[in-house]
Amino acid sequence: MKIRIVLAALTASLATATATPASATDAVTDAMLAAYAPYRAALFRTNSKAQAESEQAVARARQSWQSVVTQFASKPAPPYDRDAGFATTLEQVGAVYATAESQIRDKQLEAAHETLERVRDLLADLRGRNGVVVYSDAMNAYHAEMEHVLSDGPKTIAAPQGPMLLMAPLGRLEYLSARLRSQAPTHVAQDAEFAALVQAVDGSVRSLRAATLTQDVQAIRQAIGALKGPYSKLFLKFG
Repeated sequence: MKIRIVLAALTASLATATATPASATDAVTDAMLAAYAPYRAALFRTNSKAQAESEQAVARARQSWQSVVTQFASKPAPPYDRDAGFATTLEQVGAVYATAESQIRDKQLEAAHETLERVRDLLADLRGRNGVVVYSDAMNAYHAEMEHVLSDGPKTIAAPQGPMLLMAPLGRLEYLSARLRSQAPTHVAQDAEFAALVQAVDGSVRSLRAATLTQDVQAIRQAIGALKGPYSKLFLKFG
């Protein structure tokens, strides 16, 4: 799955995107959350097709991840101490960074972006099998459904009764959009910038519903295309 972040809209946010959005209840998850912010920046840079900035961003992300490996790979704290695959997953994440770094050196930024997406999945799986839930899980769930709408929506609405067929995935997207607000940690929910960004995501979903109800295929197509920008801004800063 791909987050195509629009460079002009998000460059101003990148400098402040290194804040950890939430604190977990264990040292390992807190460390992984801290390393996740430079990871998001690396995703942004590789998607922006900026060669030098991508090299710098992935190097910072890899360095941040290495600190997690150094601190916890051989002796993870609870609840990860019961996970036989913990060290292996950490190694896999490190391998993803190494591959992406090589791809960036070869000026394959789009491939590097796709490679880096694997980090999101590995970390989500690691947390999931250890019963750890963080705000990024809500962001990932919305992202997955959004990508489904982006990829399949245009084909769906082109079919007979297509706009009505879109209502089911749209309902899921609405539910997951609401969770972006309800699942936010208190200190994040009270952040004025977060409030504005999550409201923009809500607005993009409402616009898609309004367009779908008109059954105007062109309006629906435009509303689908407008989903990605608001989510990308929220992900970059708080994801």
